[in-house]
Amino acid sequence: MPTTVQNIEVLREYLKGVLDRADHHAHNVNEIVLAIAGGIIWKATADIKVLSRQGEMKNVLWLQVNNKKLCFVYNHTNGSIDVRTESIQGDVIKSFNNTTHISEVKDFFKNI
Repeated sequence: MPTTVQNIEVLREYLKGVLDRADHHAHNVNEIVLAIAGGIIWKATADIKVLSRQGEMKNVLWLQVNNKKLCFVYNHTNGSIDVRTESIQGDVIKSFNNTTHISEVKDFFKNI
């Protein structure tokens, strides 16, 4: 069940959890996640939602930009943050990791 990010405190709690988990077992995305978070804040046109299980927010986030719904999910196989269309099972339209240049992050969010 998704949790709606209604204020900066919820967003901060979510990002803290993502960063803690990334520092523990996903070192290849523990830096780029902050740039992605900035892009999400910049472009969101509706509530940001995150996956929650048993009261704990997980590494899945949904962003709506106008009529486009995107799903950001950690890909354990290739060690990246994948952006998918609509859902966790949607088509991958972009992948990010710590080798992604910051200008690529900006261009992605600028053009969605």
